Amino acid sequence: MPAIAPKSPQPKSSSRFSPWFWLGIAAIFLLSLTLRFWGLSRFNTLVFDEVYYARFASHFLKGEIIFTGHPPLSTYIIAFGIWLGEKMPWGDHSLKNGLAGLLISPYSYRWLNALTGSFLPLVVAAIAYQLCHRRSYALLAGLLLSADGLFLVESRYALNNVYLLLFGLLGHLFFLIALRAQGGQRWFWLSAAGIGFGASAAIKWNGLGFLLGAGLVWAAGWILHWIRSKATSSETKREQGDRLPISPTPFQNLTQLHIGHIFICFAAIPAAVYYLSWLPYMQIDPSGDDFFTLQAKTFDYHKRVGGVNAHPYCSLWFSWPLMLRPIAYFYKTSNSVNQLPSVVGPPLPQNAGSVIYDVHAMGNPFLWWFSTMAIVLLFGLFAHQIWQWVTVGDQVAASGAGLRDAGFRDAGFNTASWITLYLALNWSANLLPWLEVSRCAFLYHYMESFIFALLGLALLLDRWLQSPLRPRRRMGYAIIALILLAFIFWMPIYLGLPLSPIEIQMRRWLPSWI
Repeated sequence: MPAIAPKSPQPKSSSRFSPWFWLGIAAIFLLSLTLRFWGLSRFNTLVFDEVYYARFASHFLKGEIIFTGHPPLSTYIIAFGIWLGEKMPWGDHSLKNGLAGLLISPYSYRWLNALTGSFLPLVVAAIAYQLCHRRSYALLAGLLLSADGLFLVESRYALNNVYLLLFGLLGHLFFLIALRAQGGQRWFWLSAAGIGFGASAAIKWNGLGFLLGAGLVWAAGWILHWIRSKATSSETKREQGDRLPISPTPFQNLTQLHIGHIFICFAAIPAAVYYLSWLPYMQIDPSGDDFFTLQAKTFDYHKRVGGVNAHPYCSLWFSWPLMLRPIAYFYKTSNSVNQLPSVVGPPLPQNAGSVIYDVHAMGNPFLWWFSTMAIVLLFGLFAHQIWQWVTVGDQVAASGAGLRDAGFRDAGFNTASWITLYLALNWSANLLPWLEVSRCAFLYHYMESFIFALLGLALLLDRWLQSPLRPRRRMGYAIIALILLAFIFWMPIYLGLPLSPIEIQMRRWLPSWI
């Protein structure tokens, strides 16, 4: 008699059109787009590292090479944005400056960043959906990212972190899609993932953290498969079921990725994309350095960058999850409009004695703090579940007590367990390599890890909002409301709106937030 196994639980609406879901996604995108483009030309100058990236791109358009200390892909992208932006019929082209080496408008070197950053919440929502096919989880993840300040600030200026994030996250999205695909389609999506990972590394070397995270997830899948195989060989089928119950998840398909998939799609293709990204750079000056010399020069550049005292806003890796040291990208005071001709936007208050324009690259404090608590909580619950399997190994472990108590109802090593493992490994892969880095680093280097901490928070909130327990639902709604209110409260220093000294001080909750 054939065995009858319960089907893997799927959302009831997974195969039906859901207008509220797509309306929610559209609203998130429009909110992100509006906030990133509103007053984009407000500061007719070079803000923070625009003095590098806008300048590199402008000289590239003139056929000149400046060694950047990073791979050159972001230079091409920003240069394309400048070239196309100067031809666009929209945007404020009445303001121009020649600070980057060309007489161009700030809109032309910022608009592509703003557009790219507007898509990041949608990509994160797509990753969340691929993890468990829950639309509510996807919407929460997209909403939370759209309410973060650092991602907003990084999207409004000619910087390169949004491109690193976009390519790396697309790599993970395609990787997750590949786990559900078969045959030629799997090869296609894994190849696309490899292109994304290679392009992320071609923006900055720390983009390799996305590739490392995917590799760790694949290795974890094989390790768990080996553990289960060992249990099968030493126990009866009934004991096996008690020892390590695993419900069907897309991550079980990790063992279907053989060494050929990994070598071609996670090694050869990223390496080829990275190499190809240097060719336009080298072709401008054929008599210059070759590829390997440029890699050595890039490595030497980062070795020569000073330590934590090299810049007033340097910060140590362990301070990033608590957001202890944000960065002032722009700060200028004024008594009248005439004293600040580079600023356009909202009018100054009447009879203002001292008005401050401050752009602070800082995250939404409550979003960052809750996300850090969420990833630590999930780490602990997952470790507790693994410990139970090792030390207890029967009904107590099979109940998945730790994750169940956090709001996950399924038993055993289930979808929640796999998602937790996926998030924990990727959070670690993007953060822990910084332990060995002695050069000056900044808060924005945590953005890659933060994505996975945010996905952990969205996972918990989604479960709490679906809980039959009223206190848990209330806590979920309260956290979301607090995050959205905090985003509104700190928005003036994300957008660089005019504030009085008292209003600025109200938003400096910690002495290091200066």
